[in-house]
Amino acid sequence: METLRDKGVVVTGAGGGIGAALARRFAAEGARVVVNDLDGAKARAVADEVGAIAVPGDASLIVPQATEALGGTVDVYCANAGLGSGGSEAAPEEVWAAAWDVNVMAHVRAAQALLPGWLERGEGRFISTVSAAGLLTMIGAAPYSVTKHGAYAFAEWLSLTYRHRGLKVHAICPQGVRTDMLAATGTAGDLVLTPTAIEPEDVADALFTGMAEDRFLILPHPEVAAYYEARAATPDKWLTGMNHIQRKWEATQR
Repeated sequence: METLRDKGVVVTGAGGGIGAALARRFAAEGARVVVNDLDGAKARAVADEVGAIAVPGDASLIVPQATEALGGTVDVYCANAGLGSGGSEAAPEEVWAAAWDVNVMAHVRAAQALLPGWLERGEGRFISTVSAAGLLTMIGAAPYSVTKHGAYAFAEWLSLTYRHRGLKVHAICPQGVRTDMLAATGTAGDLVLTPTAIEPEDVADALFTGMAEDRFLILPHPEVAAYYEARAATPDKWLTGMNHIQRKWEATQR
């Protein structure tokens, strides 16, 4: 992997959790980092900690401001901001719309803004924080699961479409990570994610290993590869197993 020293890096949703860990790691590698978060105070706190630049605001709209803050060049974009929206098919329309906007369309808008310059230069790196839910699914969270599948599909499409033109794409798909988002999943998270939860810094380590090996799919929980294979090879068996977990979770709601 090429050196990151003096490279311009943008990390969305970096006021805490995985985003903050990514910002710290890129800054430690000598990159010039923009820390983005809707919460301006959190963005500024992380930026001050690592010697970065805070650009608060909607992750869908910050590419122009981030580019200006970095002196005109974004080399690496981490589409990390996300919503862990729970609920079923009956979740309100606004919940579905918000999950789609943040978890998918923010990535699309960033690519729209960045790809023309990257393709002209013949280089650029797009990092999508997806989730194991984007490869598998998550009980009790239809909007989250569906939109994370969309985020993974978009990252995959970017990679297969533009890799011969210098674009490097990475999809990070962890299971449970000890963040506020995990805490908000409640009993479903306790059942499925908490037992094997890792730290945000472990996700950053997995990403940097994957970048060094030039891998698209980054699995901070290696066991997810076997689950993904089982899902593809024997979908009915896999769905039956997931339904068993669903029933166990339903039993905790009575």
